[in-house]
Amino acid sequence: MKIGLIQQANTPDIRKNIEGLRNKVKDAAKQGAQLIVLEELHNSLYFCQVEDTNIFDLAETIPGPSTDEFGALAKELGVVIVLSLFERRAPGLYHNTAVVMEKDGTIAGKYRKMHIPDDPAYYEKFYFTPGDLGFKPIETSLGKLGVLVCWDQWYPEAARLMAMAGADLLIYPTAIGWESTDLQEEKDRQLGAWVISQRGHAVANGLHVVSVNRTGYEPDPSGQTNGITFWGNSFVAGPQGEILWQAPNDKEEVRIVEIDMKRSEQVRRWWPFFRDRRIDYFADITKRFID
Repeated sequence: MKIGLIQQANTPDIRKNIEGLRNKVKDAAKQGAQLIVLEELHNSLYFCQVEDTNIFDLAETIPGPSTDEFGALAKELGVVIVLSLFERRAPGLYHNTAVVMEKDGTIAGKYRKMHIPDDPAYYEKFYFTPGDLGFKPIETSLGKLGVLVCWDQWYPEAARLMAMAGADLLIYPTAIGWESTDLQEEKDRQLGAWVISQRGHAVANGLHVVSVNRTGYEPDPSGQTNGITFWGNSFVAGPQGEILWQAPNDKEEVRIVEIDMKRSEQVRRWWPFFRDRRIDYFADITKRFID
């Protein structure tokens, strides 16, 4: 499968961002991409740096304007596209939702972000209700896509449950970056941990991992922090954790990465982690903590 990764820097102009994405999707399709993955909340700036009720006006229904527009684009180009949207489910009820558009323009399925962070400059609990659709792969013409979102990247349980449900690969639309006052050593540790965690999911589950992050600097409208420099570094890892491609941190990228979908089963034959899982002793995993 040929996968297109789009790493974009966003502006306050939503229409400009969408047009940039449209052009990059067309570029990726022209290069032969069959599956195209966009970054988290790709239509706008990362608005969770502040808590502002007016920002809820950015949310949209699913189906809605973005699924209509990108669905038409998917049909025109004959590609599958992974979107990441601010979903308005009902008045006062909103989700951070990934939507997969099938190559015929229809919605193949959606996933609502399950793990919601709440940190300085990442006030997501103010905006997003935790997902309620579970960890279920989305069936497409290209296979079963294990779509998760950003903060889900840190949780091995999420990747495992997607794999156990038959996902053919794991996909993470992402928006994560550095605060400027952190020392370079700390920035390196954060980025390294982010990559290592996801490579670990690839190894533990014998699956390819596709992680697409945004890039560029976005100021904090409140002035309480120095804003976020999104660290890019979008990448694809193979089922043994090997890096097949990784983007730089400071520029936009449209990259096609070809993966061998059959390799996952061969790796699972070499490393039969699923065979050797001691599920008879895992009951305590459902507890918050073992006191």
